[in-house]
Amino acid sequence: MVEAMRYAKYSGEMSQSRQSQESQSLACSLEGLRLTTRLTQIMAWLLFQRAVHAGELSPEQALTRSNRLGGQAVCNDRRGEHMMAVPSGLRDLLLRSRKLYQRIARLDEMIARDSLATESGPLSPQSDPLL
Repeated sequence: MVEAMRYAKYSGEMSQSRQSQESQSLACSLEGLRLTTRLTQIMAWLLFQRAVHAGELSPEQALTRSNRLGGQAVCNDRRGEHMMAVPSGLRDLLLRSRKLYQRIARLDEMIARDSLATESGPLSPQSDPLL
């Protein structure tokens, strides 16, 4: 988050031609919003998990759809990582934030899967086709 904030504040990676500047500005705005959305979703999920682990919220609350990691359609989009109109610094932040988002999405799925397994009891060879 700090890197994204510094990039937004201090970046001077803009080209000089007016037409190029307008298209680059639009692409940067769109991808900047995507970056912000990813980071916001990640932070919200992490804060919620911290509250669950601190006992402030129940693990069941973490499983409701509204409390799980959201924004998959927007956050998993890779377009900005490959757009030449987007400066390299922003492309790097987009790539790294998407990878972080995907790691958090896997954690979210693991927690949900583990919770469901705990509710239905230990796995038996009859209940798991892989065993």
